[in-house]
Parts: sequence; C-alpha cells; structure tokens
Amino acid sequence: MKLLRHGASGAEKPGLLDAEGNIRDLSDHVDDITGDVLGDAALDRLRALDPASLPLVSGTTRLGPCVGGIGKFLCIGLNYHDHAAEIGADIPAHPILFLKANSAIVGPNDDVVIPRGSTSTDWEVELGVVIGKTAKYVTEADALDHVAGYCIVNDVSERQFQTALSGQWTKGKSCDTFGPTGPWMVTRDEVPDPQALGLSLEVNGKRMQTGTTGTMIFGVAQIIAHLSQLFTLHPGDVISTGTPPGVGMGMKPAPVYLKPGDVMELRIVGLGQQRQTVRADV
Repeated sequence: MKLLRHGASGAEKPGLLDAEGNIRDLSDHVDDITGDVLGDAALDRLRALDPASLPLVSGTTRLGPCVGGIGKFLCIGLNYHDHAAEIGADIPAHPILFLKANSAIVGPNDDVVIPRGSTSTDWEVELGVVIGKTAKYVTEADALDHVAGYCIVNDVSERQFQTALSGQWTKGKSCDTFGPTGPWMVTRDEVPDPQALGLSLEVNGKRMQTGTTGTMIFGVAQIIAHLSQLFTLHPGDVISTGTPPGVGMGMKPAPVYLKPGDVMELRIVGLGQQRQTVRADV
C-alpha cells in the first residue's frame, strides 16, 4: 500500500493511492495515518479494503507529511561512502545521530523557506524509514520486521547554522520547513530490499544528486538495531538515513546553495517524488 495524508496543513485526512494513481479517502476507517495504525495487524486491515469502495478525492489536493504525529524525527549523518568522500569526512565507526525538530516537518510539495540570516541552505535527498512496531534491543536479523514502510525525506540543512553556531547539527537541520516528508509511505511489503533503491535530486532541472542506498555505510537494519540499543523506537518514529553525494556544500570549485525561486525535485525509485519551491522568510 501507499498511505498518505491529504488536505490543508493541520487538517489532513488519511488516504491511500490506488493502482491508477488516484487518492482514496480512508476517513471512514482510521482517524489519521499515525503510529497506532502502523502495526502489521492494523495495516492488514487497511490492505483488505477494496480501494474502489473508498471515496475518490477529486481535483487537486495538497499532500501533507505522509505520517502524522511523528514521535521522534531521527537522522543519520555521513552515511554514504561517496558523500563522506566528497566533503572530506572520515568514515564513522558508528552511525552518527542527530535530531530534527518536528516543527520542521512539512508536506512533500510545500515551500521550503530560507530562514533569516541564512547564507548556506542546502538539499539532501534521503530514504525515510517509518517504524511500525516498538523496537528495543532488536537484532539486525529482526530489525526490518519493525518497519511499517518507507518514504522520501528532504533533509534540508543550513550549513552555517549547522557548523558555525556552536553545538550540535540540530541547529542547522531544524529550521521551519526543513523536513519535507512523503508523498506517501510505501509499506515494507512493496520494498523487498531497502538497500537497492535509486535516489536523485534536481535543482532547477539540473541533476545534483544521484545515488543508491546500496552505498550506505550502515544499512537500514544496522541503523534500527543500533538505535534500539540506546532507546526505544516507537510506532510513528521516522528515521532519515543519510544522503548520497551531490550536496551543495560539496560542489567544486565552490559550494552552491539554494536561493529564492529555486525548485527542488526529489525521487526515490518506487517511493514517488517531491517538488519544493524555495522562498525567503519575511
């Protein structure tokens, strides 16, 4: 299934994408796409529904973040061999973890807003992992059983805030609108191997990032197992798993950053696409 949320910001309704690419409303069956409907039994109940029996959402509708009420928004840094190389970083011995504030989360096609004082707002296409079952002290062998599904995340980053404002990376990762998520969550049965997905990102039609999850330093199962040794992962938590090469800060001979009017388009094979227009905060 491809589960989604549609409607005005803050008033999204649950839905799914049918085989013809139409949005079908799930409001008669669940209140929202949140952690309490992401377990296997709850997903099986939704899977048993005939999409043709669900109300068709006609016309153009906004897509919201594909998961509502996200608990923890966890992000893994420097997780692609080729991305670490492009910025001259050492390969980490363990997954690098930072948090992105939940107030950064927006829909997949909502505007990305450059914050006041920003000089270095950057893009990062990433595979998002949505937790569906509580995970504590899980093994790598069992880790993927705790996944509800996968989605696209744009881990938008302000590099000066991230590196020059003393403290953790969270400062440069958590600005409002810096977490476009969606367009939908594709359930794990449709993604047999999360380490075999192609990712790409374009800015103004120019390809900037091209990669595959096969070059991750730490795969999805390793990440889940590692994090679950440190704290409990709950249904509705989202893990953004790192970005392939081609970010603005890695451009040669000089970094290239986003400016108002730029358009980002992100794709992950099988997971859909995002499109954001960049504007300045006022």
